[in-house]
Amino acid sequence: MFLRRLAVAIFSLVACAKSESVRAPALDDFGYPVNVRSAPQRIVSLNPPIVELLFALGAGNRLVGRTHWDLSPDSARFAKDLGPGIRPNVEAVLGLKPDFVILYASNDNRAAANQLRAAGVNTLALKIDHIADFHKAARQLGVLLGDSARGAAVSDSVSRTIERVRSATAALPRKRVFWHIWDAPLITIARGSYMHELIEIAGGSNVYSDLPDPSPSVSIEDVMKRNPEYVLTGPEGAAKVSRDPRWSSLPAIKAGRILVADTTLVGRPSVRLGEAALSLARLIHPGSVR
Repeated sequence: MFLRRLAVAIFSLVACAKSESVRAPALDDFGYPVNVRSAPQRIVSLNPPIVELLFALGAGNRLVGRTHWDLSPDSARFAKDLGPGIRPNVEAVLGLKPDFVILYASNDNRAAANQLRAAGVNTLALKIDHIADFHKAARQLGVLLGDSARGAAVSDSVSRTIERVRSATAALPRKRVFWHIWDAPLITIARGSYMHELIEIAGGSNVYSDLPDPSPSVSIEDVMKRNPEYVLTGPEGAAKVSRDPRWSSLPAIKAGRILVADTTLVGRPSVRLGEAALSLARLIHPGSVR
């Protein structure tokens, strides 16, 4: 009888612990607690990296609202387009009757987060600017969605690919790279972005690693002074720098050392971060990673 009671007690403790993994409060990147009492069933995500993550976590069928940037996977298109995700229309969000809303933790979204919380909707504000932020989000959402093991598995899978790339390029020479993001104004990638981390993992050296911002504006004259060995850009950017006479005196452009990145891979810090690192390594160091 004692052993039977002990077994029941242990089972109860395990069951409570499993339940508490969903109920435990989490702090978002605004510092507010998120108390999810049961796994959310109607989710609005206005944070672009999160939609792909929700599908990877098996919760894509619970998505009812998204930003107009969220077109992958194709099933995401069935959720309602709620705009760009910054300063959202709170009434439109509430009209979808969500039980969970995920925002980008920008000051522009703080008022919306407060309004949604005041309306009784669980709201999670996340700022995913670095690779570590993605791993934190994957694990945190795994817990809040009721499947912490899957959250950890997604995070671990991305980590394995990234570490494979890092190991393959570790002993290779660091090629000096300028990442051209936008042309007017001229915008690049600096130390505050996950894209800077991807350059380093892929065996490159970002010529703007000294700037702390994610995507600062710079001048062509300053790029010329830094004299990168390679210009990394997207397909549209490659066409622009190849045609623009202002770039013609940069040795990298003159020599045709333009690396065209797959923007569908590198454009957001989500579940394809490992693939993004792999694609950049193959550009910067061809043949380094199979």
